[in-house]
Amino acid sequence: MIYWKLFFTFFKIGALSFGGGYGMISLIREEALSNGWLTEEEILNLIAVSESTPGPIAVNIATFVGSTQAGIAGSLLATLGVILPSFLIILIIAALIQNLLKYAGVGAALGGIRPCITGLILATAITMFFSTLLHFETVSDKISVDWNGIIIFAVLVLAGFLWERFRKKKPSPILMILVSAGLGMLLYSLF
Repeated sequence: MIYWKLFFTFFKIGALSFGGGYGMISLIREEALSNGWLTEEEILNLIAVSESTPGPIAVNIATFVGSTQAGIAGSLLATLGVILPSFLIILIIAALIQNLLKYAGVGAALGGIRPCITGLILATAITMFFSTLLHFETVSDKISVDWNGIIIFAVLVLAGFLWERFRKKKPSPILMILVSAGLGMLLYSLF
């Protein structure tokens, strides 16, 4: 039954991933593709929308995938599945173990997990770059450059650099999203 499959799939993702929502993206992508729930393009669009909407990215993605597959009940079960492991782990740690980080083994384990999370996030960014801007998903695909996307990316990088240089602070993410949306509407409607 699809309801339980959604719940257990997202429970597994929530239980086995570290590093927050960005660390979960690669696992969610693999599960959504292997189960046929979303296409690569839908995943990329979903990540963009989930980043720009309020709330944790993994919860937003789980809710969307659940709703596309099984309506409101599916969205509730997928969301519950992705947040329940973290909730249970924190509840157990808070109830049973005080000052957990004082143990050398715990610090060593977390130190070993950090590079893995960095690699997962970097791999997701590289995959999104190749899929979005070069339309290159598998080795057999031909590279097809999305010049509009590259122009938007370059403008955002330049704008962010100039903003930081002259304003001495990072630009607002909301402003950057609005600028990229405006550029996207302009460039993709013209070309």
